[in-house]
Amino acid sequence: MGKYQGAVCRHCRREGVKLFLKGEKCFTKCTLDRRAMPPGMHTQVRRRKVSDYGIQLRAKQRARRIYFLLEGQFRLYFDRAAKMAGVTGLNLLRLLETRLDNVVYRVGFAASRRDARQIVSHCHITVNGKVVNIPSYAVRVGDIIAISQSSREIDRIKNALDAGEQRPVVPWLSLDKDNMTAKVTAQPGRDDMDATIQEQLIVEFYSR
Repeated sequence: MGKYQGAVCRHCRREGVKLFLKGEKCFTKCTLDRRAMPPGMHTQVRRRKVSDYGIQLRAKQRARRIYFLLEGQFRLYFDRAAKMAGVTGLNLLRLLETRLDNVVYRVGFAASRRDARQIVSHCHITVNGKVVNIPSYAVRVGDIIAISQSSREIDRIKNALDAGEQRPVVPWLSLDKDNMTAKVTAQPGRDDMDATIQEQLIVEFYSR
């Protein structure tokens, strides 16, 4: 499957909000703070009024970029959420939040979700004592996520844990920083997720 390899800061500029795609740099040297206009050579040209479709598209793109997913991956998650009982928008966000790479980021084992995906893929993470190298692995309540014993001295992980102290751990996860382990204690609630995501607009976009 293909993957985006371009500059990620342009995503924040396009959406007009910080998506925190580059870890520590987003707090210290954010490109959006210096260049708040959208990317492209015609950004100074007066833009037309955005249509309802455009508003829905931007909401979908923002969520997709926050979780660092391709369009095909994101659509699969929406299709799964639509088939589940309950509210489709909340189901979608829960499916995204319980991805292993997102959990690794949320507890501070990685500086960004992209970094977390690489850490998982390189077999540095265990779930319930077994190595899992699938970033999309869905964690469940009661699962124990940990840094593998052979990876606990890796500088990028230790630095991420130290820097992550400024980013509080969400209530549905508990972190044991000394032992480099975390536990899923509950299902994520809407208040525990990114407030900039407008899931109802995403549902409307895919329901056209």
